[in-house]
Amino acid sequence: MLTVLEIIKKTTEFFAGKGIESPRLNAELLIGHALGLKRMQLYLQFERPLAEPELEKIRPLVRRRAQHEPVQYIVGETEFCGLKLKVDRRALIPRPETEQLVEHVVAACSVPPARILDLGTGTGAIALALARAFPSAMVTASDVSEDALVLARENAAATGLAERVTFVCSNWFAAVPAGPFEVVVSNPPYLSAGETAAAPAEVRAFEPATALTAGEDGLTALRHIIGESPRFLAAGGMLALETGIAHHEELIRSATAAGFSRAESLRDLTGRDRFVIARL
Repeated sequence: MLTVLEIIKKTTEFFAGKGIESPRLNAELLIGHALGLKRMQLYLQFERPLAEPELEKIRPLVRRRAQHEPVQYIVGETEFCGLKLKVDRRALIPRPETEQLVEHVVAACSVPPARILDLGTGTGAIALALARAFPSAMVTASDVSEDALVLARENAAATGLAERVTFVCSNWFAAVPAGPFEVVVSNPPYLSAGETAAAPAEVRAFEPATALTAGEDGLTALRHIIGESPRFLAAGGMLALETGIAHHEELIRSATAAGFSRAESLRDLTGRDRFVIARL
């Protein structure tokens, strides 16, 4: 019988041969998930032999990851701003950059907002994180995908925030209540067609294309949101966007043309322009 450590090593080698990034980490996460163990618990059981029923739980997870299915979809959850969220192929996997977007919104609100609009909510990550950060706010979250909204509602219920977030099926602003909102926030699709085609298989083959790409240059959704937001924002309201790193010069111009009094670019953890914050 092989031990936990031996299975981890074999899985790591297998993943490395398949071109999986961070193969040891992936092996530990999936084996721990199959065995119902956190990583620290896994380390404490390195010498424990694994019985065949346990190996049967591990094998299908390893096969899925070897085909480049994202770990988050395989284990069925991820953490976002301290919230445990269900994730699957109905919506984009929330990223650390989007956690930064939430942090920027929270930091920029000297007065807690009463009403927040999250456009393209996906898993509900941004809406739920902001609902928790601002306990007195009412949050509206929209998405054009009914499937994504079902997932978002499941996350709202699981996090105990369902009463604070209203979900609306809408193509951006089309079916959104008139507002006004103190904050409009969005992580819309912003990859160009070329960027999506060049993305890793984990992204290109498994995550919903409509959540990734918006037009050939990736700017279609961003332009639309910037142009329409002033009609839904309160005086002095804020628009906060996650964007592509090459978009900022044009987006700042678009924000000025749309009537925002000021707009600025903020960088992500890698030092690249990633966020646009604009004020009416």
